[in-house]
Amino acid sequence: MHPFRYHVFVCDQRKPEGQPSCPGHGSQAVIDALRREVAARQLSDSVMVTTCGSLGLCEHGPNLVVYPEGTWYSGLTAADVPELVTEHFQNGRPLARLVRQDERALKQEITETRSRAMAALKARDAAGAIPEELAETVRGYMASRIVLTALELDLFTALARAGSPLGAPAVAAALATDPRATEALLNALVALGLLVKKDGAFANGPLAARFLVAGARDDASVGLKHNLSLWKTWSNLTQAVREGHPPPRGDMDQRGDDWTTPFIAAMHKNAATRAPVVVQAVGVAQGARRLIDIGGGSGAYSIAFAQAHPSLSCDVFDLSTVVPIAARHVAEAGLTERVHTVVGDLRKDAFGTGYDLALLSAICHMLGPEENRDLLKRVFAALGPGGRVVIQDNVMSADKTLPKAGAIFAINMLVGTERGGSYSKEEYTSWLAEAGFGEVRHVSMGGPSDLMVGTRR
Repeated sequence: MHPFRYHVFVCDQRKPEGQPSCPGHGSQAVIDALRREVAARQLSDSVMVTTCGSLGLCEHGPNLVVYPEGTWYSGLTAADVPELVTEHFQNGRPLARLVRQDERALKQEITETRSRAMAALKARDAAGAIPEELAETVRGYMASRIVLTALELDLFTALARAGSPLGAPAVAAALATDPRATEALLNALVALGLLVKKDGAFANGPLAARFLVAGARDDASVGLKHNLSLWKTWSNLTQAVREGHPPPRGDMDQRGDDWTTPFIAAMHKNAATRAPVVVQAVGVAQGARRLIDIGGGSGAYSIAFAQAHPSLSCDVFDLSTVVPIAARHVAEAGLTERVHTVVGDLRKDAFGTGYDLALLSAICHMLGPEENRDLLKRVFAALGPGGRVVIQDNVMSADKTLPKAGAIFAINMLVGTERGGSYSKEEYTSWLAEAGFGEVRHVSMGGPSDLMVGTRR
């Protein structure tokens, strides 16, 4: 069975630095070019491009195999892709100049490469060398700190505003930083694939230009700067593990705009992408008129629900420092008549009554178990008969080790909150039942978070 006329497997397996590999030879550029070209020529129904592990020809990469024929290509570049698509996928003739023709030599080279790789792994293991995966995990903070420092300095925006590539001295002058240190930072960003360097001058690469430049179409720079705050709180992890709680930080409404603005921007970026999916999964019952978005932040979810359901009125309930941000987003969406803001503290205040739907998105993880029990009882009181509560959050396995992202996020709550964490389906089910909710169900969303839904009986 061949679901596609052609199935292309491109190696993208990374190797320890210094060893030949397809990514080191530019396989990602080939993968991107293949997908663009296939889509542009409307061949997506007949050509599937898939990444794979090592094909055993690491010194000659990028390497790919085209099935069903089993045609092997080596040394392909992004510039070769249009010709490959024309010849092989449209005309049905392999691109002869890049095809590995000698099957015996091909098999021998693959076998020898694998033997050398296995021997090297055995030698490293016998010597007690730290596995590369473990080493990368331990030093992962290095790449993170490089990018965060560049964001903190607005380096990517400075390069974009220059209009043409800049040398390190010019970048240092624009940022008021040390020239030698700036050059080291720029070179590291090139190594990370965020900048490009040509003839000693630096410019933003595609990812940086799209996501890290202030004012870009998909600008995420403000939200990503929230990680600068997280960097500080995560530095207290050892203390938090010893003592069971982080050092005092003050309540969220006392942290100032330098914390609130990046935090809400980060939440808005995530919510704006996620909200339409949640709206579709949740739906709105016939006759439903009122939604309360508790801890609604930027209002992204209320905006999405209101846009999808013209008869729905939404209240974004949040702190006094947050609701002005939500009001701005609501105004930009042209929904001020149906989406309103309400100032309050979700930890203690009543939410009113008569709501048909209550949304708790990324809220429960900030609170301890007893706080969540109390919160859900107040949510129950705010709903009318048949009203539903929708919790969006990490929903963990019973032993709380999966999903991986949720287990790691529990540490984020350990260092950032007094009692927060990542909770299991069993815990949410129990809390909802205690509050009086029935018809409790878990809705899998395929990551990064799931839904727990309960109905007021």
